[in-house]
Amino acid sequence: MTDGSAHVLILGGTTQARQLAETLAPRPAFRVTTSFAGRVAHPRTPTGDVRVGGFGGPAGMAAWLREHRVDTVIDATHPFAAEISANAARAAADTGVTLFALRRPGWHAGPGDHWHGAADLAEAAALLPALGTRIFLTTGRLGLAAFAGLDELHFLVRSVEAPEPPLPRRTEVLLDRGPYTVEGETALLRAHAIDVLVTKDSGGRATAAKLTAARDLGLPVVVVRRPPPPPGVPVVSDVAGALARLGVEDPSVSRGAAGTCP
Repeated sequence: MTDGSAHVLILGGTTQARQLAETLAPRPAFRVTTSFAGRVAHPRTPTGDVRVGGFGGPAGMAAWLREHRVDTVIDATHPFAAEISANAARAAADTGVTLFALRRPGWHAGPGDHWHGAADLAEAAALLPALGTRIFLTTGRLGLAAFAGLDELHFLVRSVEAPEPPLPRRTEVLLDRGPYTVEGETALLRAHAIDVLVTKDSGGRATAAKLTAARDLGLPVVVVRRPPPPPGVPVVSDVAGALARLGVEDPSVSRGAAGTCP
């Protein structure tokens, strides 16, 4: 940058991305731009510059990195945003821009949990008929076509915005955004007589309460495993790790196992 500051592009959409931007933006050594894919109409915008929308694939992202003289890209997208992560890896490799990923740790089953792993949404759907009939589906608004053929099951679908069709025939939609409490999740599961929970292993505390509620009620949980980061991309697990990689010491940011299930 002409003013001597380092331009950091944060590929955002997560709580950690917002926290990182808010920590870096006030520092004169950095210029921070957070990019959102635009899939959520009203994202929680962080401090610093914000751009919304796709880049046009890896070539488009590489052109943007060159034009805006980006020094470092931090991929702090949702753990399941595999396409944008792959595009970022290719764009960084093509431009020589430093890239690392900020990924909150995944959840881990504990005593009393009844978890069933699935490689993707299609495998998760195939498991359901043997597990229950009233499903709490918390995998987001995209990809629900995988469950559309399960006509005998009832689905409660929770997402921030209205899910995209096709949907299962028996579907009730709940529009809501975390964080959630164990008490609230337990009451919700009981009120809808839910007997199976389906979730992605997105990690973090904001939506982990449903796992505790399911454990307390003895419900099976189908957990879709997250994709690995692109090969060769370094990964840090928290904001403190990202700051350290940027050479920033910030005692106000503590390190912790943000992905553990309470």
